[in-house]
Amino acid sequence: MTRDENEGVELLFLLGLGFQLLLGEFTRRVAEAGYPDLRPVHGMAFQALGRSGATATELAERLGVTKQAAGQLVDDLEKRGYVRREPHPEGGRRKLVVLTPAARDHLAVAGRILHELEAGLGRETDLPALRRGLGQVVRTFHGEGPLPPLRPVW
Repeated sequence: MTRDENEGVELLFLLGLGFQLLLGEFTRRVAEAGYPDLRPVHGMAFQALGRSGATATELAERLGVTKQAAGQLVDDLEKRGYVRREPHPEGGRRKLVVLTPAARDHLAVAGRILHELEAGLGRETDLPALRRGLGQVVRTFHGEGPLPPLRPVW
């Protein structure tokens, strides 16, 4: 699309289409890199668990999903070998969900692919200006303070 082609196109449509196309290319490259069974929501869960892990309830809060959805996600990822449940350090019945080496390997590959996509985009676009502009959109609608979770609704 040229600048003239973009005039009159709703911003929400352009944002959504840009997101859809970038996410589609990212997912395709991650699958080609050896992870055809993982989707962006899985990577979001890996990032939400972080280095120290979290309970399924904490994961639900971080992802902005129900406890049931987080529990199903953890069950699925555990079956695939990407997470494991360990006793919680504070004791009790709670379990700590932690990443396995397979999940950490995936994050490294996905991070590399994301940086490659951004570098390619940066050759065609003023990436710093795009980041500033998108940041302004976010702050206009959300305000200051911590950002809400990016809900995996796609």
